[in-house]
Amino acid sequence: MELNTLKPKKGSRHARKRVGRGQGSGHGKMSSRGEKGQKSRSGYSRMLGFEGGQMPLHRRVPKRGFTNIFKVEYSVVNVADLEKAFEQGATVDVDSLRKAGLIRGRKRVKILGFGDVKKKFTVHASKFSDSARTKIEAAGGTCQEIQ
Repeated sequence: MELNTLKPKKGSRHARKRVGRGQGSGHGKMSSRGEKGQKSRSGYSRMLGFEGGQMPLHRRVPKRGFTNIFKVEYSVVNVADLEKAFEQGATVDVDSLRKAGLIRGRKRVKILGFGDVKKKFTVHASKFSDSARTKIEAAGGTCQEIQ
């Protein structure tokens, strides 16, 4: 077996459909488009979600609720995670949290108070829960809110 003798498996490759090349080809005259109508014309493109005139799914399904487009989402990090991931006296900010694998994406960061802290940190985050702030400051660290 050599590279120049390799061929695809029989039946795995189909011949290209050459339309409009005479009646004998099986794809002549109307070029496999049927007769007349919008779908036989050049330039036709069906609307996204079109179901042949049936009421499309996105209009059949009932709409409920409300989505606030101004909602601010936060990535949350617990103080127990800071204790595990960082050394004594470390400065914890968004970049260091991302490098440590505690957050992903571009959301704002909120520090929550689950767990205990014995190490001293300087933490820069968008928001702090009251319990997180008291635990960090009780361990000798500081909390700075960033915008």
